[in-house]
Amino acid sequence: MSQSITTKELARRVVNREYALILDVRNTDEFDDWKIEGDSVEVMNEPYFNLLDGVGPVAEKLNKDQEIIVVCAKGNSSKMIAELMEEEGFTNVYDLEGGMKAWSEHLEPVKLAGLDGGGSLYQFVRLGKGCLSYMVVSGNEAVVIDANRMTDIYERFAEEKGVTIKHTIDTHLHADHISGGRQLAENTVGTYHLPPKDAGEVTFDYAPLEEGSDITVGNTTIKVQPIYSPGHTIGSTSLIIDDQYLLTGDILFVKSIGRPDLAGKADDWVGDLRDTLYNRYKELSDDLVVLPAHYSFVEELTDDGSVKARLGDLYQRNSGLQVDDEHEFRKMVTENLPPQPNEYENIRQTNMGKMNPEDEKQREMEIGPNRCAVHG
Repeated sequence: MSQSITTKELARRVVNREYALILDVRNTDEFDDWKIEGDSVEVMNEPYFNLLDGVGPVAEKLNKDQEIIVVCAKGNSSKMIAELMEEEGFTNVYDLEGGMKAWSEHLEPVKLAGLDGGGSLYQFVRLGKGCLSYMVVSGNEAVVIDANRMTDIYERFAEEKGVTIKHTIDTHLHADHISGGRQLAENTVGTYHLPPKDAGEVTFDYAPLEEGSDITVGNTTIKVQPIYSPGHTIGSTSLIIDDQYLLTGDILFVKSIGRPDLAGKADDWVGDLRDTLYNRYKELSDDLVVLPAHYSFVEELTDDGSVKARLGDLYQRNSGLQVDDEHEFRKMVTENLPPQPNEYENIRQTNMGKMNPEDEKQREMEIGPNRCAVHG
């Protein structure tokens, strides 16, 4: 009987940069599109149908006593291959419980900092998707920002901390993953905030997220200050937390900048994107710590497993912030657009409330890497 490893255990290893050897038995095209990555992760791909008549194709490449984690789409094929490998004399084989489907949904909470008056700021890292969400805790209240659809994770975390989620915020209408903000607000009888310029077609009530309307959390009144910052979407709104942290949504990342085309408006919005990055953010303090809603490369994870960078440092080293000529900037953005996220239009429709797919369909819609960034 083969042994299993949980996504939580594998995530801990990735974050701690511990060595892991992964045998991914999905089809090569699926593997090439999206795989488990990490600084100390070694991954090899051998489609499982090549191994059904014997594990020879991998046996000659691997030491039979080394630890091997077998991964497939949902956890079934990997279990079968792990057992075949054990029959062939492999002594240290694990299958990943739930496969890439479970990996896509795992959230790893990282404490970023203590805040004024005893509050705390947490980042939830979705390693399998590159999504980042946040929880601000102060007194007995919490705010969740850019929540993923796995709302139970935030609810359990808030319960452990003894706080009530009073507000949920989306910095913009997401197109690469299904937001859990509205559902989380319903579950906790909180208030859901969305930028009004992104909410023109939504089918539900929301509180407008607007510059000038600060949100306070808990009795220590940590301030969540919205800053209108269009470019990824027409409504994109950043948040300054406790005068120290800048939550940039999908406008600015550690190694890249946001893409302006997921509502089909690249040519219209690229000017907004430039204005936000080269003017609005320039007026802010260089010492603000940038906390984006996504990351694209595993090397963006810092030693504690979080994704963050000082704003002033990004103006020195992020290539998307180095293009002074407006024409060159426009060209860089429109000519370097990555493929659209899978089912992004259906995801947008779901986030507007116009569609309500079953849970399994929502999982399928999100499968694959995040593609919110432009890499110059």
